[in-house]
Amino acid sequence: MTKLALSKYQASGNDFLVVDELEGPVGGLDVPALCDRWTGVGADGLVRVGRGSTASFSFALTNADGSDAAMSGNGMRCVAAWLRDRGLVAHGDAIDVDTPAGVRHVWLTLDGATVQMGTPNFTKAAIPMHGPAWETFQEQPFDIGDGRTLAATAVSMGNPHLVLFTEEDPARYHLAHIGPALEHHELFPERTNVEFARVDPDGADVRVWERGVGETLACGTGACAVAVAANEAGRSGRQVLVRFPGGALHVERRDDGEMLLGGPVQHVFDAVVDPDELEA
Repeated sequence: MTKLALSKYQASGNDFLVVDELEGPVGGLDVPALCDRWTGVGADGLVRVGRGSTASFSFALTNADGSDAAMSGNGMRCVAAWLRDRGLVAHGDAIDVDTPAGVRHVWLTLDGATVQMGTPNFTKAAIPMHGPAWETFQEQPFDIGDGRTLAATAVSMGNPHLVLFTEEDPARYHLAHIGPALEHHELFPERTNVEFARVDPDGADVRVWERGVGETLACGTGACAVAVAANEAGRSGRQVLVRFPGGALHVERRDDGEMLLGGPVQHVFDAVVDPDELEA
């Protein structure tokens, strides 16, 4: 294929390649090759920005392993910054974006962007999770496979999450070993994202294993999952500062149930690459 123009953005270390499809789709992209951090450009995923059918713009995310993702809060915030940098929106502007998880409302702030993340759903049918469709899985004992049992809550933020509450520093967990097993746990037919969270009066320290990516420095939907799970269990209030290795994200659970996610976004670079030269 011809050379590909793309941009790289990061939100608390959660990084994305953004491809312009406003004038039409770009075909033939080998997303795992582009996202490879040694032989490609390097990113947690690739976002295609197009024209929406029910909103001004559309958002489509492919994970680093080539699988599709319905939603990413940090990816959405990176798209807002990308639109701003191209003069399509301005600071303070609010836009609606079509995503596979539904329309999301996002607006630009002085240091980044805030996105309305929708309403969490705790039912097993929505997550999805094996078991009676109407049941929930909240504050339940969960064997993480290394001899430890933690309190766990499963929730959908447009994608599946398993939040594991711990009294220990999440840095003490061998996530590279535990993460893959939990992502592919038999209870989750479409796999799951996994968060290890230690909640304190000032917020929550979190490490995340993302479905289709691996450990990432931050996760927007993961931040929302931790915040709402902690609030439901009485571990936190409606506003939570979620601290990831890559930086902090602000999450608010509104009275109507909607989740708001905010934080900084940074442009990393623009590039033109020859996809044919990347190793598959």
